[in-house]
This record gives sequence, C-alpha cells and structure tokens, in this order.
Amino acid sequence: MGVYNVHERLLAAKQSEVGALMDTLATSDDKLWPQDNWPPMAFDRPLAVGAAGGHGPVRYTVAAHVPSQWVRFTFSGPRGFHGFHEYAALVVDEEHTLLRHTLAMAVRGPARLTWPLAFRPMHDALLEDSLDRAELACTGTVTSPANWSRYVQLLRGLMR
Repeated sequence: MGVYNVHERLLAAKQSEVGALMDTLATSDDKLWPQDNWPPMAFDRPLAVGAAGGHGPVRYTVAAHVPSQWVRFTFSGPRGFHGFHEYAALVVDEEHTLLRHTLAMAVRGPARLTWPLAFRPMHDALLEDSLDRAELACTGTVTSPANWSRYVQLLRGLMR
C-alpha cells in the first residue's frame, strides 16, 4: 500500500526565519517539534546527514539536509515502513513561506494495519501541532489551533 501524506502551513515569515526553525530539530531548543505533547525527536548526533534516531517507535536516519531549507529522513522502523518524511521551507514571496511536511512510503506486513489504524491519526495530529508551533514562533499567534480528535485522544490514552 502506498502512502502520500502532506501537511503544510503558509506562514507570514521570511524563508530564513522558517528554515531556522527546522535547524533546531532535536536540539534542547527545538522550536518546531511538539515535544511537550509527543515523544521528542532525538538523534545520536546533531542534525546532519547520517544522524540516526527518531521519535517514539518511529526510527529514521537523516538522508539529506540543506540547512534552513530542507531535511529528509529515511525510515528504519517500525517494520513495514519503507520511505521517507521531510520538512521543507518553500519561498512564496519575500514575506511568506510555505512550511511543508511530506511523508511518502510503502507499507508492508503489519504496517498495512498499524498505519491506518494508529500511526496515521497520531501522525496527522502531531504534524498539525508542529505547524502550530511554527506559526507561533514566526508570528506570535496561531490562527486556527489544531484540535485532537476523540480517536487520537483515545489512542494517546491507550499508549500511556
């Protein structure tokens, strides 16, 4: 089964400001990853090609990185996840940037069930929280804050 999942937010900020948020990923001053409500992103070394880590049960390696512009992670777990996820800060004009997260993968074996039943709803909620953090960091406000569905709340309760 193929999965293509995109979350994006148009931010009233320069590309350099939005890109700088990506450069804080997995640091003690992470401004993009919503580690206050989700497992933190962590790597075995600073964000650079070859760094290995992930968040919670999701494992990956930094496959490509253009500082302040783009970072791609290649999955190594859970079993059955074959593909990547990435953040990109895309210039719209001098004062606006599109922050996009893309996940593209093939799922095999048990992941054919775990992706749609558990990982996808949690992934979608986490990414919307991440985009809220980016908007807050860039503009000082969040115009339409994400809300977790009852199903996501149930899954989070079961995972505790």
